[in-house]
Amino acid sequence: MADTPEAIQKAKKLYLLIGMALFVFTVVTVAVATVPWLDFGDHGFDSKDAVIGLLIASFKATLVASIFMHLNHERKTIYLVLLMSAVMGLVLVFLTGWAFTDPIRYGDTVEGDGFYNPEKTISSE
Repeated sequence: MADTPEAIQKAKKLYLLIGMALFVFTVVTVAVATVPWLDFGDHGFDSKDAVIGLLIASFKATLVASIFMHLNHERKTIYLVLLMSAVMGLVLVFLTGWAFTDPIRYGDTVEGDGFYNPEKTISSE
């Protein structure tokens, strides 16, 4: 932490610089989502624009965590916990995406079949 007035002034400059960078990248994120000449995918907001927006948001979150939350001066144990949290978050995202590829469609199967067969659906009588 800062003990001298010079160190405090240096820290204030760093915080102001990071705050301005966060503001600029917020404007860039909005521009990617709304400005036509920054449209990277098809016309309009699509998955490519969303990925770019999420990458910018991840960079901003890293700045906030490392500078404002002082995680850039922590012990290795904290970094291990953060890494494991990120890995588990990615695993949950992967499992959620994998669940959407499940071929079973509940309510469309014949009783006792257990597998989705489009030719054996229950018809309304």
